[in-house]
Amino acid sequence: MFTGIVAAIGRITSITPLAADANAGVRLNVAAGGLPLADVAIGDSIALNGACMTVTQKTADSFTVDVSRESLNCTAGLDAVGEVNLEKALTLADRLGGHLVSGHVDGLGRVQRFEPVGESWELVIEAPLSLAKYLAYKGSIVVNGVSLTVNRVTDGEDACAVSINLIPHTIEATTLKHLRAGSKVNLEIDLIARYVERMLGKQVVA
Repeated sequence: MFTGIVAAIGRITSITPLAADANAGVRLNVAAGGLPLADVAIGDSIALNGACMTVTQKTADSFTVDVSRESLNCTAGLDAVGEVNLEKALTLADRLGGHLVSGHVDGLGRVQRFEPVGESWELVIEAPLSLAKYLAYKGSIVVNGVSLTVNRVTDGEDACAVSINLIPHTIEATTLKHLRAGSKVNLEIDLIARYVERMLGKQVVA
């Protein structure tokens, strides 16, 4: 589990195919940036742009993860060298500064607009229609691993537009600063909403 509070901006420094097969996954080497790795063990989880990955090797300031082809097909930002948002899995002693985040990407969104508004920035994302029912005014959403609050939801015939306000600190401390119109982003819906849907939609026979 994670909180959606980005701990550091890391960088994918190399991408190595795990096999010659076109359907094979890849091994990512990630420079950890300011993320402390002293307490990270092989097998621990670290979220990269909101996608939970397992550490397979580590040094004092970098680590590697293996990413399956399925994960690559379902996520954005893990298939090229560049910056990524990093967060270690939380412990029971950690503050829950964002909200409960599983690190499982539910779908890909597309940035419609990203513009300054006063001292802040407005980020408008086109989310898949399948996720629309989980998105609500003042509810939580994860964008590339960042816990954010929904300001407005506009339903359309083919997609749902989600408007989010980003304060200067969020821009500075995450990779969201690099987003542009057309950028793809990883989205995770609120964990509680997922379970509420299951409970209301399934009649369990004793």
